[in-house]
Amino acid sequence: MEDGSSVYDFHAEIGGNLIEATIKEKQEAIYDYDDAISSGQEAFLLEESDESPDVFRLSVGSLPAGQTASVSLSYVTELPVQADDALRFFLPTVLCPRYTPQGSTSLTSEVPFVPCDSVPYSLSLNCHLSSLNGIASVKSNSSLSPLEYLSDDKTEAKVSLSPGFQFDRDVELLIYYSQAHQPTAVVEAGVSTAAEGSLMGVPLVMVSLYPEFSRSTEESLTKNGEFIFLMDCSGSMKETMEWESNSARRIESARDTLLLLLKSLPFGCYFNICLFGSHFKFFFPKSVEYTQQTMESAMKKVKDMDANLGGTEILSPLCEIFREPCKPGYPRQLFVFTDGEVGNIKEVIEKVKKNSAKHRCFTFGIGDGASTALIKGMAKAGNGHFQFVCGKDRMQAKVMQTLSFALQPAVTNVALNWHVPDGMEVVPVSETPMMLFSGQQLILYSQLKGKVDETAVGHVSLQYSLCDMEHKTEMHFALNCAKHSRLTAHRLAAKSLINQMEEKKEEQLLTGGGIENLKKNIVEMSSEARVLSPYTAFIAINKESREAIQAPLIRRDIPCGDYMNEVSLFNSGDYMNEVSLFNSAMPCDSSLKASLPKKKGSSLISKIFMKCLSPASNSMSELPVPVEEEKQKDPMLKLISFQKANGSWELQQELINLFNKAEQEVLQKKPKEISDKSVWATFLALLWLHGFNSHMKDEWKFVALKAVSWIKAQPGLNLSICLQAGNDLLGCQLDLKTLEL
Repeated sequence: MEDGSSVYDFHAEIGGNLIEATIKEKQEAIYDYDDAISSGQEAFLLEESDESPDVFRLSVGSLPAGQTASVSLSYVTELPVQADDALRFFLPTVLCPRYTPQGSTSLTSEVPFVPCDSVPYSLSLNCHLSSLNGIASVKSNSSLSPLEYLSDDKTEAKVSLSPGFQFDRDVELLIYYSQAHQPTAVVEAGVSTAAEGSLMGVPLVMVSLYPEFSRSTEESLTKNGEFIFLMDCSGSMKETMEWESNSARRIESARDTLLLLLKSLPFGCYFNICLFGSHFKFFFPKSVEYTQQTMESAMKKVKDMDANLGGTEILSPLCEIFREPCKPGYPRQLFVFTDGEVGNIKEVIEKVKKNSAKHRCFTFGIGDGASTALIKGMAKAGNGHFQFVCGKDRMQAKVMQTLSFALQPAVTNVALNWHVPDGMEVVPVSETPMMLFSGQQLILYSQLKGKVDETAVGHVSLQYSLCDMEHKTEMHFALNCAKHSRLTAHRLAAKSLINQMEEKKEEQLLTGGGIENLKKNIVEMSSEARVLSPYTAFIAINKESREAIQAPLIRRDIPCGDYMNEVSLFNSGDYMNEVSLFNSAMPCDSSLKASLPKKKGSSLISKIFMKCLSPASNSMSELPVPVEEEKQKDPMLKLISFQKANGSWELQQELINLFNKAEQEVLQKKPKEISDKSVWATFLALLWLHGFNSHMKDEWKFVALKAVSWIKAQPGLNLSICLQAGNDLLGCQLDLKTLEL
């Protein structure tokens, strides 16, 4: 399940009886489950994995021979905003084998896997969407039914996953709203039966803000910085980005992206690259200044980079990076690229958090099955930003957006201010973030204590300083409570509080402080809100069964899919998910129903891992890889590969070939006023990018900025004459403003 999901309900149905689960302290729930199983009773246990908070384990038993049980769980989660303003709903169906350092417990060691077309379940996904801002469209990496609007104003719609899903990828829905940047607020009434003054007992406001910095700040992008790229080269990076066999491999996409990053770095910064697997190696003993020589040296090594370093051991290179002191005046920016197949997730996140004052951490989850707990957790701990790259996504576009975040000047004096009528008090639940990025959505929760006047209006403003300028995002909202509330905001707020307490627990472990009170508080909050936590579990026991099962118990682990093998298809049972995306603050509320396949002739204990297994990648890293023909290089990436570190191009034959022109024609069109051929080559390259690749500007904008700066630094250059000659040669109709000259 996606990291941060708040599981709030679980029940089972067996023999016509509905069995509601209760939430208990985890060890107590496990004891009750084991006691019920040993007594021959039917019982169900749902718990969060100790190793990774994005994996849940469901244990079922003791089922009589031939008996069928249905289980249902419900959860709510926030939907992150993508670079193109879409909201991303993500249903993980791939559970990759997690590489675990020696001496640790493996998260996936008990999970059997079979070819994807042989898993004993199917997937049905039905989505109901609702938003006051209007629903524009829905896209997916899987086949969908046509979007069907349920209202004339397009504020409600439904869509379904087409039949025949093969469990060969995670399911991703991208939801586009008509007014994506419109701030919203929802006021939700508390539960009348909850304790007075408690989180669940008072109204709560959920605010969604989407601050955008003015475009002029791009001109103020910082030129100083230390950029360290930590690249996963484990065996699993040999897998393809898509389920299609002719798709690019993860390591190939990562290689092209790293080359683009090297070309996009600001001249004079510092950088280093570390490749890791079972061991790690740095390109340079320590970070070096970005010059033509160091860039060329790094590019040669990147071109030789391969997925040949064994398992995914990320903690050791992180320790080595943090051991090296930072350079004064060059803030450290850490970019982590990994497919997320890591077992010691909590230890890795804690290491990043411990060193958060020394750096910002930006993470990229590559391919299906990447651990959302690792990718999100590292970015949050390092005050950075996360991205997931899978299917047909272009890694370059997402990485360039993140580089833009890393180059943004620091946002300071962040403050959230509330204004409500007299007699009311606003008590923040979620913490105001330390870092802000342009285009990043903020979802914040606060309690409304005191007497709520539902006819009144509240006001909230987000203030911050950027480039010595004050900025403000504000909105007004009605204090009347939302109708038909399913306590979405309260459950998300409870999960936020639990996460905050869990972080404090890890801090106290490091300082040797006591943690028992924090654990107790987490259990109490989890029980009050009925939201699963690391220290609680849902337990359901069928107390209606009068006869204990006498037959010997047979354990069966539900298998997960491995899409590298192809065998004949069989199906028994099903795996269903009903999703409802609702309310204007844009969280997601899901109900998961699974029907357990029955097995005749024996009683049954089953464990369901609510994800599916991708190739056993790390164990297969020694297998020979078939030789493939070299793929045609992207012309845009090829042009960028010729650029020098200072932003210029040389007029070489390979560049002229990209323009589809003869060398003599290019030289004849060169204005007489230009004596340096590099000036002409750079001007033509800039024209070519704008004229023939404008739709991919997000990927080459930093390359172009360097070129513009270099051109402007050339003395006595008549830009109008250069523009006219370049337009005539390449057949473009561009102006100097478009070229930012």
